[in-house]
Amino acid sequence: MVEGMLKTKFGFLFLLIFLLIPTPVLAMHIMEGFLPVKWVIFWNLVTLPFVVVGFIRLQREATRGPGAKLMLAFAGAFIFVLSALKMPSVTGSCSHPTGTGLAAILFGPFITTVLGFIVLIFQALLLAHGGLTTLGANTFSMAVAGPLVAYGVYKGLQKAGVSNNFSIFLGAMLGDLVTYIVTSVQLALAFPGSSFSLSVLKFMGIFALTQIPLAISEGLLTVLTYNFLSRYEDAKIWVEKGEH
Repeated sequence: MVEGMLKTKFGFLFLLIFLLIPTPVLAMHIMEGFLPVKWVIFWNLVTLPFVVVGFIRLQREATRGPGAKLMLAFAGAFIFVLSALKMPSVTGSCSHPTGTGLAAILFGPFITTVLGFIVLIFQALLLAHGGLTTLGANTFSMAVAGPLVAYGVYKGLQKAGVSNNFSIFLGAMLGDLVTYIVTSVQLALAFPGSSFSLSVLKFMGIFALTQIPLAISEGLLTVLTYNFLSRYEDAKIWVEKGEH
């Protein structure tokens, strides 16, 4: 009964997300075939250990019962919904939230890597958002670097005695921003032009004006969602785990 009510509430929350956030029109993940082969191989190799460790931890977490599986599914759906919302940028490109901060706070960065990896596969196959050849690079920026920063900032602020809401907000916001910084570095490495540093600044400039307000919005939404989960008994074990 409680689990059914929780599923209904979760569905209502995602309906609100779709209604309140602008309609997507463009895509941002590094697209299929865009990276040279050597960088495809490099990012796949760099990302692989995080995915392997994440799968081991995910399997262990899933054995904790139906509540764990429900929470993992919710965290994955949260990533899927937010990262599929593609916003046009005033600079002519486009950006999107990542949704990985919530999962990183609830389950840690390695499990979040697996959730993000699965989401990126579905988006590449079903939405033509990203690609299979760029899966390693996109996973590293969105599901490795972002969650590591979100988790590290959140835990660091918690140990410093900062309020839980602000810790969640700043962690999710910076995790979002770091995703785009890493993406800019990845693109600059592949296409350095006359100067790698100038190329990084160029790519960062393309996304920055759009991504900063998006990161702030994601931070606020993550706080609201975290507090929403804290109201339900089936979710409290993961929420309380994130708070310590």
